[in-house]
Amino acid sequence: MNEATPHPLTSQDCLVAVMIAVSASDQNIRTAELVKIESSVNLLPIFADYDIDRIRNMSDLVFQLFDQEDGLDALFGLIRDNLPERLFETAYALACDVAAADGTLREEELRLLEEIRYELDIDRLHAAAIERGARARHLPG
Repeated sequence: MNEATPHPLTSQDCLVAVMIAVSASDQNIRTAELVKIESSVNLLPIFADYDIDRIRNMSDLVFQLFDQEDGLDALFGLIRDNLPERLFETAYALACDVAAADGTLREEELRLLEEIRYELDIDRLHAAAIERGARARHLPG
C-alpha cells in the first residue's frame, strides 16, 4: 500500500481523489478549484466525519499516480474498488463542480470528465443533467 494512504481508501477519500484529479488534469491547480474542493469537504453531508487532513494524502496519491504510465487506470481501479456504486454519480457531480469552478472547462478537464463518465458507467442523460447543474451553479455574475 502507498505510504500516503496508511489505511484503505474510504468513500470520501475516493471522492476527494476524483476532485483532485480533475483539478490536476491540466497540470495547473487553480485557486478556485482548491476552494471548491475544500468547501465541498467542509459543507457536504457525505464529508461530515471526514478528516480534512486526508486531503493532503489524497493529493499526494493522485500526483504519484499521475507520474506513472498507467496511473489514471490505477486511480480508477482504486475508485471502483473503494467507492460504492451508489456514490458514482456523486463523484461525477463533484468532478463537474471542480471543473466548472474557475469558469473555464479546459480540454484536459473535458477528457477526464469523459473518462470518469465511462469508467463509472454514468448514464448519458444523468451525466448531462449533472453537467448542466454544474454550469448553472458556476455562471459568472
